[in-house]
Amino acid sequence: MTGIAAFGAYVPYTRLPLALIQGRPAKEGGPEKAVAYYDEDAITMAVAAAIDCLAGIDRDQVDAVYFASTSYELKEKQGAAVIAKALDLRRDVLTSDHAGSLRAGTGALEAGLVAVKAGAARNALVVASDCRMGAPRGALEGKLGDGAAAFLVSAENTIATWTASHAVTAEFQDAWRIDGEPFTHSWEDRFVVQEGVIPNLGDALRGLIDKAGAAPGDFAKVALYAHDARTLAAVAGAAGIDRSQLQDPLLGRLGNTGAAYAPMLLIAALEEASPGQKLLVASYGDGAHGLAFETSDALAALPPRLGVAGHLARRRTLGSYDAYLRSRKLDPKEWEGGADLGLSATVRHRESDADIGFIGGRCTACGQIHLPTPRVCYACKAKDQWEPARLSDKTGRVLAFTFDYFFPAAEPPTIMVVTEVEGCRVQVQMANTQPDEVRLDLPVEFVFRKIHDAGGKANYFWKASPLRKGEAR
Repeated sequence: MTGIAAFGAYVPYTRLPLALIQGRPAKEGGPEKAVAYYDEDAITMAVAAAIDCLAGIDRDQVDAVYFASTSYELKEKQGAAVIAKALDLRRDVLTSDHAGSLRAGTGALEAGLVAVKAGAARNALVVASDCRMGAPRGALEGKLGDGAAAFLVSAENTIATWTASHAVTAEFQDAWRIDGEPFTHSWEDRFVVQEGVIPNLGDALRGLIDKAGAAPGDFAKVALYAHDARTLAAVAGAAGIDRSQLQDPLLGRLGNTGAAYAPMLLIAALEEASPGQKLLVASYGDGAHGLAFETSDALAALPPRLGVAGHLARRRTLGSYDAYLRSRKLDPKEWEGGADLGLSATVRHRESDADIGFIGGRCTACGQIHLPTPRVCYACKAKDQWEPARLSDKTGRVLAFTFDYFFPAAEPPTIMVVTEVEGCRVQVQMANTQPDEVRLDLPVEFVFRKIHDAGGKANYFWKASPLRKGEAR
C-alpha cells in the first residue's frame, strides 16, 4: 500500500523571543519562534530535513525529489536539483519544484504519493521548506517561523498508508509577496479568518473525512494549519473535530513555517502515534488541501530521528533583536554592496561534487581520502587513482580552531576549524555553536549552509556542527 515509509524534519537551532520584537526583555519559557540564521535558507533547511528522513536508508533507492517552497529565491533554477546534488542522489533521479501557495507542501506530498502509486517511482523524497519574513515589527513578524519537513514515499514498508485526499480551490488574496520584495504581506486579519481560513479549511476537512469513509471522531490526531489558536478551534468545530484530537500547532515555539507548516505538524503527530491510528493533515492557501493516513505496525520499528520534537529541544536564544536584523540583512548599512555576477558558473560546475555534494576522493591504492580530490595522493603518491567518497553523512572531530572577527557574521566571531573525518582533514566554518563551546577533539557532524551571497545567488558549502550526546544522526 502506498504511503509514508520514513519522515524527517529540521527546525533551526536559533530562536527569537517574541518579547524582543516588542522591545521588551526576553523571559525564559516565553513565546518564541524558530528563525533561520544568517547562513541558512529554504534549501539548507530542506537538505537537513532530508538527511534526517533518510537516516539508515540507502540513498540510491530514491527515484524522485519533490521540493515545495514559497521562499526559494531563484526563479529559473530548480531547488530540487540542488537538494539532490547535496544528498548525492543518483543522476537519473526525477526532480520537481512546487511553489506559489502555502499548500504547496501537501500538494508535493500528494504528487509523490500519486507517482509511487502509478509506478512512476518506487521511492519519492518529498521535502517542504520555507523561510519567510514579515516586515520588522509588523503584524506578521511574530507569527512566521522557519523550518522544513521531509517524507520518503513508497509502496513498501510504509509506516502510514495513504487512504484519501481532498482539495478545495479558492481565488482569495490574503497573504502574498511581490516578486523582488523580501516581506510577506497580509490583508486585514478578521477578513482573512472569516472569509478564507474557516470556510476553506472546513470544506476541505468535511470532504476529506467523507472520502475516507470515516467519522470526525475516528482520527487520533488532526494536524491542521493554524492561523491562530482561536481560529484553529473554530475550524475544528466547523468540521466536527474535538479539540482533544488536534495536534499541538506549536504556536509560540515554532511559528507558521509556510508550505512546511502542515507537513511538520503531521511529522509531530507521527512521532506520537501508535500503530493502527488514523491521522489527518490539512493545509491552507488559495483554498485548502488535506490527506488522510492510517499508521501500520512498521511505525514502531522506524529508527529514531531528531524530527520535530528533537530539533525543538535543541535551541539557543538570540540575545537581541538587532542580532536577528543583522542575520536577515535588515540592519541599516553605511555602504551597500555592489552588484556582480557572483561565483563563476564554470567554477561552480567543476567543483560541485566537493562544494555541494561534499564528496572527496578515496585513493584506490592506499585508501586515503582527500577533499578536494588532487591528481596525486599525498599519502602514497599514486596518480589519478580515485573513487568517490561521500563525507556529508560522516562524523569527525576538531583538530584546530580559530576565531575570525573580520569575516562578516551576524554575531562575530566566525569560528573556523580544521576537522578530521574518515582520515581526511577539511577546513570549514562552525555552525550552531558559540566560541566557549569549541574545543579540540570536539565531535562534529556536517551541515549544508550558505557561505555568502554574491550576484544575487547563494553560494553553498558544508559546515561543522557539534554532535551533541544522545542525538540521532
